[in-house]
Amino acid sequence: MLEGIFQPMHLLVIFFVALLIFGPKKLPELGKGIGQGIRALKDGIKETLPNSEKGAGTAPKDREA
Repeated sequence: MLEGIFQPMHLLVIFFVALLIFGPKKLPELGKGIGQGIRALKDGIKETLPNSEKGAGTAPKDREA
């Protein structure tokens, strides 16, 4: 259903509309804010996971009883 939603032409249209709405001066600040929000979200997720010291992308170890 959502297979072809992010094609290059769609992304260009979205970027152009964002440029028209926010303007060229505000767009870099908006991107920076979004990046910081995503980074904070990733850090929060890493803190809540039990294997956070291993980092993302590692498989959990099998526990022996």
